[in-house]
Amino acid sequence: MHASLLPSLTMEDYQHQLLTVIGGLICFCALVKCIRFMKYVFPHTWSALPQAFFPSLGEWAVVTGAGDGLGKAYSFELAKRGLNVVMISRTLEKLQRVAADIEQATGQKVKVIQADFTKNSVYENIEKGLQGLEIGVLVNNVGMLHNPLPCRFLNAPDIDENLVNCNIISATKMTQIILKQMEPRQKGLILNLSSGLGTFPCPLYTMYSASKAFICTFSKALQAEYRAKGIIIQVVAPYGVSTPMTMHQKPGLITKTAEEFVSESLDYVTFGDEIFGCLAHEILACVLRLIPLWVFHSDRLQEAVLHLFTSYLKKRWRKP
Repeated sequence: MHASLLPSLTMEDYQHQLLTVIGGLICFCALVKCIRFMKYVFPHTWSALPQAFFPSLGEWAVVTGAGDGLGKAYSFELAKRGLNVVMISRTLEKLQRVAADIEQATGQKVKVIQADFTKNSVYENIEKGLQGLEIGVLVNNVGMLHNPLPCRFLNAPDIDENLVNCNIISATKMTQIILKQMEPRQKGLILNLSSGLGTFPCPLYTMYSASKAFICTFSKALQAEYRAKGIIIQVVAPYGVSTPMTMHQKPGLITKTAEEFVSESLDYVTFGDEIFGCLAHEILACVLRLIPLWVFHSDRLQEAVLHLFTSYLKKRWRKP
């Protein structure tokens, strides 16, 4: 009788130990995530960047899409942190006006290059304009959202080629031009602006989501190639920032001003190959990861987004 009970007791003990180990691993993983998340709460305590960090990478920063929005904010903030700035964008008058403001406010040198990134013929002129400059930072910010309101693929404007050129080709070409001068110096920082909508297949923003997913994959693969060479390549994937592209949505708990977002995101440049740019967006990303993908892809949610979310966005739009 005693012998017949032994296998049963052994199996129970085994199951108990297995569940204990699984529970311990889950708790350990949760603890590690909590500890890693604390660096976003206390960035200056966790991994404070020295004041000379950005100038130590090189004398100049290059920012695409620099005429307004995030590009303008990156240009100002990098100048404040001791870099001269090359601003590249489509509208020359706007560039010149912002450049004068940056020079007056920071005392740094600013160079402007006019380029329409929907055209593939601009890169020879850009490369000539950058010759002789020691470039330590590249911000691939330029991008376009061809449907600011959610809509189905066939109802979106037929400007897919422009979107691919602006959102994808620009990042690869600019990285190619500047990375080849960073590599011999064994230092540099490349920030590629993606989007929270590029971290999962997002219906109703299909082309934009797909183009930003490319930026995520491109950046992470490139970082694996060049990390050992001392070059930081990071993808920044914000969720909501008040810019002309988002129709100047009113800032709030999630939607940040461009200046707030950029100032915070630059404190995170050593925090890994992908960040969401600010504490609010890091928290939002953690919450969204808990939701199964089939929920986002359900017909019911898509219909709700088309109607309710569209009305919500329109209410939050404001004139610049």
